[in-house]
Amino acid sequence: MPKVNYSLTALQAVRLLGDWVDGRPAYVALASAFRALITDDRLPVGTRIPSERSLATHCGISRNTVTAAFGLLRAEGYLEGARGAGSVTAFPGEARRPRPAPAERPAGAAAGARIDLATDTTPDPGPLLTDAVHHAAAQLGGHPADAAHSRVGLYELREAIAAHYGRRGLPTTPGEVMITTGAYQGWGLLLRLMARRFEPVLVDSPTDPDALHAIRSIAGRPLPVGLGPQGWDPDLVGSALRQARPVLAYLMPDHHRPTGHLMSDAARRQVVSAARSSATVLVADETLADLTLDGTAAAPLACYGNRGEVVSIGSLSPVLWSGLDLGWIRASATVIGRLARLRGPGDAGNSLVNQLIACRLFESHDALLTERRTVLRTRRDALVEALRALAPDWRFTAPRGGLSLWVDLGERIGSRLAAAASTHHGVDVLSGSRFAVEGSLDGFVRLPYVQPADVLAEGVRNLVRAAAHLRGPQVRESHHQGPRLSHRERELVAA
Repeated sequence: MPKVNYSLTALQAVRLLGDWVDGRPAYVALASAFRALITDDRLPVGTRIPSERSLATHCGISRNTVTAAFGLLRAEGYLEGARGAGSVTAFPGEARRPRPAPAERPAGAAAGARIDLATDTTPDPGPLLTDAVHHAAAQLGGHPADAAHSRVGLYELREAIAAHYGRRGLPTTPGEVMITTGAYQGWGLLLRLMARRFEPVLVDSPTDPDALHAIRSIAGRPLPVGLGPQGWDPDLVGSALRQARPVLAYLMPDHHRPTGHLMSDAARRQVVSAARSSATVLVADETLADLTLDGTAAAPLACYGNRGEVVSIGSLSPVLWSGLDLGWIRASATVIGRLARLRGPGDAGNSLVNQLIACRLFESHDALLTERRTVLRTRRDALVEALRALAPDWRFTAPRGGLSLWVDLGERIGSRLAAAASTHHGVDVLSGSRFAVEGSLDGFVRLPYVQPADVLAEGVRNLVRAAAHLRGPQVRESHHQGPRLSHRERELVAA
């Protein structure tokens, strides 16, 4: 029997299943609906599902139908546990670790001919960066030697970040900010300070691979809660928090990576309230919070809780420049003090030069942010247009901000598509399984929109060609079984 992360009630299961009746035999349709929830990670591995009797009652169907559906899922490897002893979601062994995309380049392809749809970093700010570097060099002599080894960071930079939080509606002092070497060093420090070995750490699913790596590096256990088409389900998050009572929960409520979801005000209130009840510290990754492209930005998650209930981590990379590799932690002054002591002799602090460059660039933060938003909005719209024209069967929701689209391919080919696109079509892309705790989400790919519009269009065109080639032999061999090529896909294969 697999380890149980948390249990799903019958009412929650009915809500997740939605309208699952589709004309097929009822047990086949029910099994298909559950299978889709598991492969999309909305029912993460290790979730105990309701009993056959309870589910049958709430769905208004016979128990025999549920028994047959569960039996089919057990035979396929999507459920574990004996009948009558409870059923827990699982993943078939052969599909648990999808094959990663190979690193080698396609034969004959020049390095410059490749299209990078795997990276979601923004370019440097050009002349402003040159000015900031010269300014930093001139300022070096005016700072005491111990500033280079400060474990909390340069005061001027912490002051600028605190003021930025104040403008977002969250009063902050420099003493509540620590500068880190990127956002994920901050997350790693918080894990070392608060998490215990082998204990659960709640995460969204999908979530950022680096966040999962940091949890596993301290022998922690990621506890995934699946995101739906509209984002977070506060009821499911609350259930997981009540049952598992994790010390920490890692969320990205602002333009979530990779889905782009923005957590609603009501959901923020409910999640913070649930975390308070379970004594869980919420860590809000706000790396992409400034990149709101449509509408108004949301208030920081910490606005909905008391000091100590929500810790924020962020980064200067998306707006200023990824090459700085600087981030921060916003927490109570007490927690900042404990984190500073934790860094120890092996982590003496951050580069003084990089911090001085960041201070100078921060003076142009608003202008740079306006420019970034304008460029990203145009490129997002170009990617949306290319997908709708070239891949009309792929499903996605255009996000209000962030750096990427989360694209549902409609079939579990994400890893094979990434491999084929890299090897034969010169396009690097990340499959959805890279963002999963287990081997699920292979029906998705993440597509950043940081490249120019013409590059994005060509990248999509090549991805569609790769997908069509993957399906082609299957169609020829099985005729009416398996997916058919659309007219547009046949055109691209022939091109």
